[in-house]
Amino acid sequence: MATIRKVIELNAPAQKVWNALADFQNVHIRVAPGFLLGSEPDGDHARVVHFANGTKAKEMLVTADAANRRLVYFIAANERVAHHNASAEVVAEGDHRCRFIWTTDVLPDAIAPYIDGQMSEGVRHMKIALEQ
Repeated sequence: MATIRKVIELNAPAQKVWNALADFQNVHIRVAPGFLLGSEPDGDHARVVHFANGTKAKEMLVTADAANRRLVYFIAANERVAHHNASAEVVAEGDHRCRFIWTTDVLPDAIAPYIDGQMSEGVRHMKIALEQ
């Protein structure tokens, strides 16, 4: 199983970043606009996100742990992935800075370069949005 991890340093308070991340249904507006073009609720704990490259994914919320500022979601197995589990964590680095840690475990290993590229593009957009 491949693990991909992205860490970005943000000039933003951890609580502000967590509030955006925890707004699960508005990820396309508050966390990664431009990378994500839309997000539609699919039940109470799921969303279908629309990526700028034309792909879609149904993401199911596992947990949103406010005390630890950690959110976990997964994408059900489909024709492209046998396993996809991701977590995003916000770690305070003082009053006005934080780290955003995004980790994804994925199978098959052969899809890891694609996921890595998508995550790299995602964090580029996240940094811009979350520092505003």
